[in-house]
Amino acid sequence: MRRRFEMRAAELGLTSSQWRLLVTLMKRGPQPQARLAEFLEIEPISLSRLVDRMQEASWVERRPDPTDRRVRIVYPTERTKTAICEVKTIAEAIYADALDGLSPEMRLSLIDSLRRIISNLSQTTETADEC
Repeated sequence: MRRRFEMRAAELGLTSSQWRLLVTLMKRGPQPQARLAEFLEIEPISLSRLVDRMQEASWVERRPDPTDRRVRIVYPTERTKTAICEVKTIAEAIYADALDGLSPEMRLSLIDSLRRIISNLSQTTETADEC
């Protein structure tokens, strides 16, 4: 799905990582970089480099946090707000292709199963390694 998205979104100049960042900002609103790294499950230094590239391309901007001068908040730009509808259309078409041939019941079952897997893997388990 990532490869298909990158092929379709190439005209916008977006990678899947950049797309994920923009969608996160549009869904959750402006966020501190550290929080974005948590949401995207990437290292803070990787996010910083990603934001650097996106800021250079006018997709996002950093502003100081009004309550903590050490923190920079990442905001989507007008360019992002304009392009997000096109990005959503591309993603929806890819999801439709991926789910083609699955009945509504099968789709619901798949989504439930994937949510269960995510939940299972998201739970913190502290088991001692006995080996």
